[in-house]
Amino acid sequence: MTNNKGQKLQQAATPNEAVEAIQALVAQAQPASDDVITALIGALSHHHPAVPAAAVDGLVELASASVNPLIAAFDASGDQAVQAHIIQALARIGDPKALSLLEDVVGTSVANHCQGNVRRVAARGLGRIGSLAKDAAIISQAIDKLTWALLTPEDWALRYAAIASLQDIAQPEVMPPLQQALTQESDRVVQARLNRAIAQLPFKRWVKAPTLFSWEMKPSEPSR
Repeated sequence: MTNNKGQKLQQAATPNEAVEAIQALVAQAQPASDDVITALIGALSHHHPAVPAAAVDGLVELASASVNPLIAAFDASGDQAVQAHIIQALARIGDPKALSLLEDVVGTSVANHCQGNVRRVAARGLGRIGSLAKDAAIISQAIDKLTWALLTPEDWALRYAAIASLQDIAQPEVMPPLQQALTQESDRVVQARLNRAIAQLPFKRWVKAPTLFSWEMKPSEPSR
């Protein structure tokens, strides 16, 4: 049955047929086979935007089987559009196995607008990984790269994405870089996003202890 659905995807004559074939593949792929994941990754190169969008949705739904093949496909592909779809899928999944790849993409030198967009998606993926992870080392690694993205690049939209991701992670360690960024940020849109993130995070400002500075949780609002 799966092979038949895969053939329907390959033989689809219109984008609508391709999307329907993708949805049928995903619906019956429990658990997902290598052939299904390969077919979905292949659909990322389709010329009509609805088809790779459906394939990304399917790969996210089949996350337990798709992460490693997606990482391998990114390394093997020279097509920036396909790579962008792969990063979108991995960012939505938020699996720590993709952490190193997303870090690399965030730090990539930007040669065109497409690469800039991919960096921002990768930054949001780091935020998802950091917000879902239980391993302190993984959370710290994500925060470190997002701190770099917040304080270093000229791309204001990447800095904006880094703020949103640090807010998603919502650990005390995100407050110092956010406060530091506020002292050096010149873009008003990014400044506003910084202020909103700092105000909404559940931490006080600096609380001085006898030998160190630390962040403490804000007291809960009294019940009404």
